[in-house]
Amino acid sequence: MSGAGIAARARGWLGTPYVHQASRRGAGCDCLGLIRGIWREALGVEPAPLPPYTMDWSEPQGQERLWQAAREHLRPKPVERADLGDVLLFRMRAGSVAKHLGVQSRLGGLGGQGPRFIHAYAGRGVVECALSTPWQRRIVARFAFPQEVL
Repeated sequence: MSGAGIAARARGWLGTPYVHQASRRGAGCDCLGLIRGIWREALGVEPAPLPPYTMDWSEPQGQERLWQAAREHLRPKPVERADLGDVLLFRMRAGSVAKHLGVQSRLGGLGGQGPRFIHAYAGRGVVECALSTPWQRRIVARFAFPQEVL
């Protein structure tokens, strides 16, 4: 499956309500649940069990748990090398841990339209948004799904 195929799978989750720790298309998910659900649709089995987590799950310790897990299970790539279907890791506030994920759904330059991404956002559910400059500044890492998916 291509990166465009991953982006298409992510679009299939649009409108899914935000539910913390969930990962079921149409029923509910959080940002990690969106990535987990796409993984299951593409590969069938998640790479590791996930322990329960709170919304501030690694902030008190300052540990980059999500970043570490992404490096273990996804393919790291340069932040500046954007492709459709990439998993984006965001640091939402300076000095905090990176703990928000999204999927690159459109590259910039297509008919004057800018880049876009799909993510699960508290209070809004799974949405597709402009990957605007403020969002781009928050990207700390970029990953691709494993080759067997692509």
